[in-house]
Amino acid sequence: EMEAVLDAIASRGVPWGIVTNKHERFTAPIARGLGLDRRAVVIVCGDTTPHAKPHPAPLLEAARRIGVEASSCVYVGDDRRDMEAARAAGMRAAVARWGYIDPADDVAAWNGDAVLDRRDDLLNWLALA
Repeated sequence: EMEAVLDAIASRGVPWGIVTNKHERFTAPIARGLGLDRRAVVIVCGDTTPHAKPHPAPLLEAARRIGVEASSCVYVGDDRRDMEAARAAGMRAAVARWGYIDPADDVAAWNGDAVLDRRDDLLNWLALA
């Protein structure tokens, strides 16, 4: 269901990328298999920088590669570490409930700028719908 969301984001000229703690040897085949390697402007893996999330280094590296200020970025994630990394990088942050979130997790306590229940909520939150 993310394909339509990514199409909408791309059609508006908004660059996007992937920042994951998974190492490149695992990320690259998955990204290729899903065709995301051709769509994402940048893919930053857990071994791209000396630090992994929640350290801000991977998010700051993604912003640098895209060529935008971190403060102009939004990071969407499904883990508390994602929100911590975004905050430390000076980015807005949104919790994606459709990720690998334990139903018992209190995502409101993660201090994201938004909690997105459905994929389409991202477009509304970004005012791209």
